[in-house]
Amino acid sequence: MRITLHLDTFNTNPSAYAILWLDDASLKWSREAHAGLALPAWGTVRTEAGRTLILDPSGTQQLCKLEGLGLGTDGGPFEGEVGRASWCNRGSTKRMLGDWHVQCVDCETSEPEFGVFADDEAA
Repeated sequence: MRITLHLDTFNTNPSAYAILWLDDASLKWSREAHAGLALPAWGTVRTEAGRTLILDPSGTQQLCKLEGLGLGTDGGPFEGEVGRASWCNRGSTKRMLGDWHVQCVDCETSEPEFGVFADDEAA
């Protein structure tokens, strides 16, 4: 399943946003669009009880915490689902708090012609 997620309405920078594409099978995400948020083109995803963590490509640095977004849970995520986003500012103790909402859920299981992620093996 692929999920298009919109992050926005951050308290310290209200014009900041990001649109991410999450793949719950590979546990990776890619950046589709963004402004005001420093994030790489792609990274990894980790799920915990009741939340999803957006990590850097190495999977070692947390970039954002999505409260209430449960990947792989029964009945979700669903289009229109919303929750709280906590953006981790590197080099600062102040977190940007914002919102996330699911724009689209694609349940098709097709293989892309070209891999999106830098660590994908070329066919």
